[in-house]
Amino acid sequence: MLSITPIPAFNDNYIWHLQEGGQHWVVDPGDFTPVERALKGKKLSGILITHHHLDHTGGIDALYQRYQCPVYGPRGIAGITHPLADGDSVKVLGMSLTVQAVPGHTLDHLAFVLNETTASTEEQLHLFCGDTLFAAGCGRLFEGTPEQMYLSLLKLSKLPPSTHVYCTHEYTLANLRFAQTVEATNPIIAERIAHCEKLRADNKATLPSTIGLELDSNPFLRCHLPQIAKSVAAHGAHSKQQRDSAVNVFAGLRGWKDQC
Repeated sequence: MLSITPIPAFNDNYIWHLQEGGQHWVVDPGDFTPVERALKGKKLSGILITHHHLDHTGGIDALYQRYQCPVYGPRGIAGITHPLADGDSVKVLGMSLTVQAVPGHTLDHLAFVLNETTASTEEQLHLFCGDTLFAAGCGRLFEGTPEQMYLSLLKLSKLPPSTHVYCTHEYTLANLRFAQTVEATNPIIAERIAHCEKLRADNKATLPSTIGLELDSNPFLRCHLPQIAKSVAAHGAHSKQQRDSAVNVFAGLRGWKDQC
């Protein structure tokens, strides 16, 4: 049975640990030591990398030297043994893993969708989205354009609502408080804040989320809605004439969040 658990690293990173049938994979191991501790003497079977930032790649070299396991990720990153690109499909833990290019945070950013078939033959999708989509937020635009990031988020938002979302930072509460500033009357945001505050009080991760929950409460996936455009315009983040452009609303919203 597939198990997906977070390995805390640094101040707020999560390295995702996938286990099934005695195999162990990790996603975005920015640090060797917490992965080694989580493995408890077991062999690492493989590594998935979403993008080139050091807090996602810093453990590759030591893990590869220790386990000689395949490393899948964007072409051009040091240590990648199996370069991947948009539309590729590989087998991970005996399951199909498909690759989606999601530029914006970085130009090389990939997202991975793992298709788990449960005992009842129902499909459950698991999205590993790095720093593109966060719970109630999205990543900063370090390399890409607002249009690139918006289209990447739109692509991810079209996954089934039941898709589990595994991002790589514990930013949820800060993102939700910003979301509440943007859309104060959304009751789902208030419910998420209360729920996530309880989780963090118990030192538990607020992840995974789901695509459905993000569609209902993440302002960066709601830029097409009049209430988000109105809020961004009231903040002075874009001109009134451009209010109907979802990309422009997104750009204004991202700029607003960057100032917080």
